[in-house]
Amino acid sequence: MTRTRIHRLTAMAAGLLFGAALAPAQTVVGWGYNSFGQTTVPAGAYKTIAAGLDFALGLQSDGTVAVWGGTSAAANGYGNVTLPSGLNNVVAVGGGQAHAVALLGGGTVVAFGNDSGGQTDVPAGLSGVMAIAVGGFHTLALQAGGTVVGWGAGSAIEANFGQATPPSGLTGVVAIAAGYYHSLALQSDGTVVQWGDTSQGHGTVPAGLTGVIAIAAGGLHSLALLSNGTVVQWGDTSNGEGTVPAGLTGVIAIAAGYLHSVALESDGTVVAWGDNTYGETTIPAGLSGVVAITAGFNYTLALQGQTSVVGWGNNGSPLPPGFYKAIATGIDFGLALGTDGTVTAWGNDTFGQSTIPAGLTGVKAIAAGNQAGYALLSDGTVVQWGAENLGLGTVPAGLSPA
Repeated sequence: MTRTRIHRLTAMAAGLLFGAALAPAQTVVGWGYNSFGQTTVPAGAYKTIAAGLDFALGLQSDGTVAVWGGTSAAANGYGNVTLPSGLNNVVAVGGGQAHAVALLGGGTVVAFGNDSGGQTDVPAGLSGVMAIAVGGFHTLALQAGGTVVGWGAGSAIEANFGQATPPSGLTGVVAIAAGYYHSLALQSDGTVVQWGDTSQGHGTVPAGLTGVIAIAAGGLHSLALLSNGTVVQWGDTSNGEGTVPAGLTGVIAIAAGYLHSVALESDGTVVAWGDNTYGETTIPAGLSGVVAITAGFNYTLALQGQTSVVGWGNNGSPLPPGFYKAIATGIDFGLALGTDGTVTAWGNDTFGQSTIPAGLTGVKAIAAGNQAGYALLSDGTVVQWGAENLGLGTVPAGLSPA
């Protein structure tokens, strides 16, 4: 279990083994697995974030959406998640295996990305939608009257266990959650309804479960937040999902990744448990000013109250939190320029590309080559470090502003 105090955190979410946090200044911090760019966040003013398998979505304050990462989906034959032209007036977003969904201000839904199982085939005439939930290959929509509509999971690519077909007569729903092969609905009386697969460790809703105020669906497990601030977990635990830590109380929000879980306590402390192969439950020490987090397949993102984006790579060793105003990436390392004119590096250091020269200050711009770093100083001179032995050479003597 990892427990870290995160001040001013107001919202959180979890996806499939990576995660994120949102901070008051509407920037994003990411950590965990980054082989596909899912923690390399585009600059923007974000108000909420969501995560798919290996891509992420950011809902910006102007109602538009940014998407990043996701090249492995193309490699697996699903294709990249590409934003539809003119998409705006968005109020909520969600990400699945290789598709994404946007809820518009008028209560309609737009879905895009892979459609192998009909997961982007929004039912004709669907309206009055208040919330969306996106599973691996299916999508759910909660309508204003408390009913649920589902679609997707209709091909042989992924097994169809009925996860996109809500039980007949289901009404009074106030929240929904979509896992990989199962779905959850929270009813107004504080009870939970589950449908879809129960044969692969998803389990069933514990008998007598009541007083639920929030739900979350992971890969093969589920979470329920009770009104007394405690958490109930059910489903598979054989793949490292773990169990709710003893003594966990005062929880105000929950999130479920593919094999891990996260809880936010009322004092701003975050607790994470489950699989940590890629650092998905290792919350960065000192992370502060976060207003939302989300979890993906094996990395984590944070939307933080800083002035720039901070990202963590796939070795689970995050870039320390700080005040950054620019980032640059090489083949397997990254650089971040701090607001104080210093540079921080992380990642592969085989050629010294992640070893910042001692005393380097007064930097106003940075750049990264394949295996070398460069800093432009305020006096117009340039400093280089890293793989000079690969023919990159050194900064020409006397190089300075004309």
